[in-house]
Amino acid sequence: MNKIKFRRQQGATLVELMVGIVIGLIAIGVALGALFVSRNVSGGVSDISVIQQQAAAVFRTISTQIRQAGSIRLNLAAQKAAGTPVDPFDRVGFETLFNKETQTISGIDAPTAGQFELSVGYQNYTESSFTNAAPVSLLRDCLGNQILAAGIIQSQFRLTGTELMCAGSDGVAQPIARNVQDFNVVYLVQQGGDVGTPTIQRTNAAGVAGNWSNVFAVEVCIDLFGDERVDLPAGTQYVNCQGQLTDSTNRHRLVFRNLYQIRSQGTPT
Repeated sequence: MNKIKFRRQQGATLVELMVGIVIGLIAIGVALGALFVSRNVSGGVSDISVIQQQAAAVFRTISTQIRQAGSIRLNLAAQKAAGTPVDPFDRVGFETLFNKETQTISGIDAPTAGQFELSVGYQNYTESSFTNAAPVSLLRDCLGNQILAAGIIQSQFRLTGTELMCAGSDGVAQPIARNVQDFNVVYLVQQGGDVGTPTIQRTNAAGVAGNWSNVFAVEVCIDLFGDERVDLPAGTQYVNCQGQLTDSTNRHRLVFRNLYQIRSQGTPT
């Protein structure tokens, strides 16, 4: 009879298994570490990008309103009724349907309910448009609302909690930005212009002392923070809107400033 030979099967020893598991765990740990670093970097970049986009949107809204502040209508035929054809010999004049001295720009420091840190206004009027048979207003307030009635278009801004609020001509405030740590407004007031030695003084709303017609420029500062919590070295600080060093509290913080000239100041009321 032929004898059947059995081959002895050999597997991995316990030591080999343990070495393999350890190597696998090390590889997984390295991969997870790289993943967390990549996630933190991408999250931080995304967070800063969102802050910058929000700041751009806020300043686009504010700048549109401030640059229009105090503007009035140039009537090319002041002696004629509305809708009458204009000819080169007509008398030109300005129409002012609001109080330029008090409604062009104003503000309140530390406003309470119903008050605003910055208010700007300008005249609303209709004009001919290719898209409408009748003259329409092409102007909008800070919320994009079209105001049909003649008079003033008003936009008012204030900080409520961490939301920057804006109220249009209807007075109803809505948020236009979130994660706002501070909204600071500084007014540049001209003094001495009546005696030929004009100077510009930086002040808050209280320092204007009601002389809003002498405000020739406005500096707006917003302090924004991100959603992501980041691991920053202990004691990390940044310079806020007041120019003071402040704890970042493990958040991305960016401060933005913009200066706007009130182009209509100095014109007759």
